[in-house]
Amino acid sequence: MKRQRITAYDQAVEYMMNIPKFTAKNTMEDTRGFLHHLGDPDRDLCILHVAGTNGKGSVCAYLRSVLEAAGKRVAVFTSPHLEDVRERFVTDGEMVSRETFLETFLEVYDSLDWTVLESGGGYHPTFFEYLFFMAMLIFSREKPDYCILETGLGGRLDATNAVARKEIAVITHIGLDHVEYLGNTLGSIAGEKAGIIREGVPVIYADDCPEAGEVIRGRAHYLSADSYPVSKIDYRFLKNSNKNIDFSYISRYYGSVSLSIPTIARYQMENCSLALRALEVLAQRQQAAFGEARLQLTPETMERGVRACFWPGRMEEVLAGVYLDGAHNEDGMRAFLESVAADGHKGSRHLLFAVVRDKDYPAMLRRIIHSGLFDRLSITYLENSRAAAPDALERELAAYPEIRALQYPSVPEALRAILTDRPPHERIYIAGSLYLAGEVKAALH
Repeated sequence: MKRQRITAYDQAVEYMMNIPKFTAKNTMEDTRGFLHHLGDPDRDLCILHVAGTNGKGSVCAYLRSVLEAAGKRVAVFTSPHLEDVRERFVTDGEMVSRETFLETFLEVYDSLDWTVLESGGGYHPTFFEYLFFMAMLIFSREKPDYCILETGLGGRLDATNAVARKEIAVITHIGLDHVEYLGNTLGSIAGEKAGIIREGVPVIYADDCPEAGEVIRGRAHYLSADSYPVSKIDYRFLKNSNKNIDFSYISRYYGSVSLSIPTIARYQMENCSLALRALEVLAQRQQAAFGEARLQLTPETMERGVRACFWPGRMEEVLAGVYLDGAHNEDGMRAFLESVAADGHKGSRHLLFAVVRDKDYPAMLRRIIHSGLFDRLSITYLENSRAAAPDALERELAAYPEIRALQYPSVPEALRAILTDRPPHERIYIAGSLYLAGEVKAALH
């Protein structure tokens, strides 16, 4: 590996996008060692750590929005990005500037042992590790009140788990995804996610799967960490109202709190409730530690923060009657279809679908077709090295001769055709991959 001369933002981004080509997965000891080499930038951050299969990004968004409604400064590190890699680093609602991105990239770059690397040995961060190190450096200088970290893959061995300490851990819904890395049972996957739990640090988790819940509670008990389940008894759907969902959250302190979330995605009730329960536990933990309420979490603060929350690509109305959702695995597709079924739409529905090859797309397509929710189905293909090949999707569709799916070679072409030939009163949904969400948003600019 040869050291390059990088002086511009675009060069830094290009370098990072090529990292998977020349570095292998490192160990947690490697990650912790290099974080220490950088000066332990995580040392003074108040970290809220979020893992799970689906809903991680949404929970992070609700945490951030409610904390900001409470007057706090918040930094958030999330993944993946939809259009711009800088989306992964947000402080006070703003993603990092190009100048800061380049400056921090070079700080990590110059900290590598290039003498050893150029001789064929040494440590080089993976793509995600590099981003994590940059986030810790950026946030350590911004000095936010709270720092929210979303895991990339798993939890136990995720780079974000290298931080020295954390205030709370949150585990969202567990489903079968990335089974080649995390195991092929819900219990084994939950075990990897539960790896973010630390001794004495409370964990708040989605209690909607007995197998996963048992693993999480067992890990928490072993580490003397209090565990707080969130299930359907902790929130109640009230009604759909003007493209919002009105529901009540059962607070630990205030009883039933009426909330309205600006989405038609019913799965967001669980994500929102997880975030609110986590913040209630955090407020209680800080009160006990410092003898004062450092976080004022009133029903009014909850309502204001929840109403203001926005997370792109999650049942987002990108054009009038056109909804974009990041459902990218079978479990995400299940939740997406439940929301579609409850949308109250009286006209026809059209789904545009694209997927990456390492997802269980036969199961995703099976759910879509068996749902009977869509009058028209269109398939397109991603500009991504992981994209499912056209012939692979054609073979899957051949099992459903009654379904006539239109196929388009690219996302822009699919959008042009679908929007041009759109019948009156047709609602369009787009789902199947977060990469698809990114390409759609780019094409609509």
